[in-house]
Amino acid sequence: MSVTITPTDVRDPAVIGLIMIAVDELNRRYGVDPLDPEGEVSHLSTDELTPPNGQFFVARDESGHLIGGVAVRRVLREADAAGEIKRLWVRPDRRRDGIAHQLMRSAEEWARDSGYRQLYLETGWAQPEALAFYEREGWERIENFPDGMYNYPSGFKFTRAL
Repeated sequence: MSVTITPTDVRDPAVIGLIMIAVDELNRRYGVDPLDPEGEVSHLSTDELTPPNGQFFVARDESGHLIGGVAVRRVLREADAAGEIKRLWVRPDRRRDGIAHQLMRSAEEWARDSGYRQLYLETGWAQPEALAFYEREGWERIENFPDGMYNYPSGFKFTRAL
């Protein structure tokens, strides 16, 4: 099956829907009440995901249906040339089809072309398939993010040099 990965404006309804679906899945997995604004896991702003600060990518199948997405955003100071992968999500019926791999390659390529030298990401205990995916993809597990980066104390942190 053919998959198309395209950079898409974060204000596009498709991206908004993808982020909401990803947040809903995270809330269900971690037991967070989706109506509790303090429990909201979407701490991303539009500016963070708009070039040159970041980019959102969507995956569509041959019919044009949305099947996944991922974001990359700048973190730390511009001189640090570092980015963070956020909201990698693939529709459950299309998982294990290589779509996450394609999305990650697109995000990494954009980051490299934008001058980033290092990427970071974080996942949690309720996402064992994500943990296995990042390890399989060759991301290096680290104990802590650099000072100044937002993170969950119990999260599993990873990095990759570009």
